[in-house]
Amino acid sequence: MTNSEEAHSSVWSAIGWDGHKSLTSASLHFDRMRRHSRRLGIDFPDNFGEQVSSLLGAVLVPEDRNDDPSQDPYLMVIRLTSEGVVSATGAVNRKWPSRPLSGISISAPTWEGDIRGTKHGDYRPYKEARLIAEDNGGDIGLLFENGCLIDGDRCAPLLLDSDGVAYHSPHHDGALDSVTLHVIKPYLEESGIPVRTARLTLGMIERSSEMIVCGSGMGIKALGTIDGRKIGKPHGPLFSISQEAWSKREISSKFLEAN
Repeated sequence: MTNSEEAHSSVWSAIGWDGHKSLTSASLHFDRMRRHSRRLGIDFPDNFGEQVSSLLGAVLVPEDRNDDPSQDPYLMVIRLTSEGVVSATGAVNRKWPSRPLSGISISAPTWEGDIRGTKHGDYRPYKEARLIAEDNGGDIGLLFENGCLIDGDRCAPLLLDSDGVAYHSPHHDGALDSVTLHVIKPYLEESGIPVRTARLTLGMIERSSEMIVCGSGMGIKALGTIDGRKIGKPHGPLFSISQEAWSKREISSKFLEAN
């Protein structure tokens, strides 16, 4: 089990950014940072949104702009350190292919206690998972623990089971509480697809009708294979409804009320 002092050094989130002063679903990201900061023992300032807003005008805009309408042009990495320092850094939001993505299964890191399932200061294992996946010809690393899919290296997996219910891994099992899932869930349920948590076993994955992965950077992407094995039928109703829901995400510069 991993216990890292670096994990307690900061809490952070990567948020869609228009290159000016608007962020995507900022209040949801800030609320998650507040929840995770408590678990990591980091004091969360009352004027956090105001501090972030004051930083945006001075952030360097990356040269490479993502012009895919299903993704945001850039990412903004907002970080709060254990010393109370708030920072904002612009980042490239890579363009993902429209084809179904290929996943590579990797052992999930096992974090100790309240670190588990947070956006903490030591994300090296997730970066390493991405590199392992890419070195093995995949697009993304999918993190497994005890035969169950927990999370992705930059995304949250969601599968449509044969019973018509969409399932994702529960937060208490180590999955990050995904902002993107929070955004699309009401639209899926209004469209007749209930969204529930469950342990995503290999059996569930193999019989799933369809799988997607979603994240603040990539948006909604279909998952086609895991370790070369075909998964369901990509670009089905789960994908189409989720992508439509993501297109309605809130992009605003008015997020001070999230304080």
